[in-house]
Amino acid sequence: MKLMQTEPAIPRSNNDAREFDFTKGDFDRACRLIYEHAGISLSASKQEMVYSRLARRLRATGLGSFKDYLDLLEQNDAVEWEAFTNSLTTNLTAFFREEHHFPLLAEHARRYKGGQILLWCCASSTGEEPYSMAITMAEAFGTLKPPVKILATDVDTSVLATAQGGMYPMERLEKMKGDRLRRYFQRGTGARAGMARVRDELRALITFRKLNLLDAKWPVRGPFHAIFCRNVMIYFDKPTQYDVLQKFAPLLRPDGLLFAGHSESFHNAADLFHLRGRTVYEPVLCRAPGKA
Repeated sequence: MKLMQTEPAIPRSNNDAREFDFTKGDFDRACRLIYEHAGISLSASKQEMVYSRLARRLRATGLGSFKDYLDLLEQNDAVEWEAFTNSLTTNLTAFFREEHHFPLLAEHARRYKGGQILLWCCASSTGEEPYSMAITMAEAFGTLKPPVKILATDVDTSVLATAQGGMYPMERLEKMKGDRLRRYFQRGTGARAGMARVRDELRALITFRKLNLLDAKWPVRGPFHAIFCRNVMIYFDKPTQYDVLQKFAPLLRPDGLLFAGHSESFHNAADLFHLRGRTVYEPVLCRAPGKA
């Protein structure tokens, strides 16, 4: 049974009949909750996306209104909080996306003689980015077992499960050079025909873990030689960006690199990072590494 509405539903076209009423108050409340929980700042243009994705959760939970669903979240239902966050997280990614970063990563890693290279991909999504980092390291050191450890984290547990499996449809790999595909992936057969899996040696280089960048403390220990935080900050407002960058700084080596997305700029944190090159930043101050 639908609840009586005290405010008008968000306007929609006559062809867009909705299963559930969705008011501006519902939208504003959902935006507040995802901002408080994951730092994601949603604009008014995301109303249809929020309705579409959360309507699936109403069906799954058997609830009849957005009010009831949002009430459930505010009762601290841990399972549903995870599903809510997964629903509203954008996970657009690709192998070797923003390709200009990877030769720089290889050059940077080769500077270190002896010891282990520590890298962090802090928005790993379905795994294409950390696996691209692993392939880059294999090529830089000329071995499937380079002296590298990669931490790959994400707030979305569903994409982490895909990433850990390392299995992808061939169409996701079609832009990859043929020699890379042959060297670093194994084609599926039988029921897995049309799929390819990242080689075990590369998968062994990566540890996947759930992590929310908004958490007060991160279970992460540096110092990292490089951190990839690409196409994440665009979902945060400036104060949230600064808070995250402030926590990155002591986790990077003094000569470490922070890789950002093509549409991201950290001018608001000039006291923490300065631009080295195309969307690549270096720490301003040398800080003692440690646990955030």
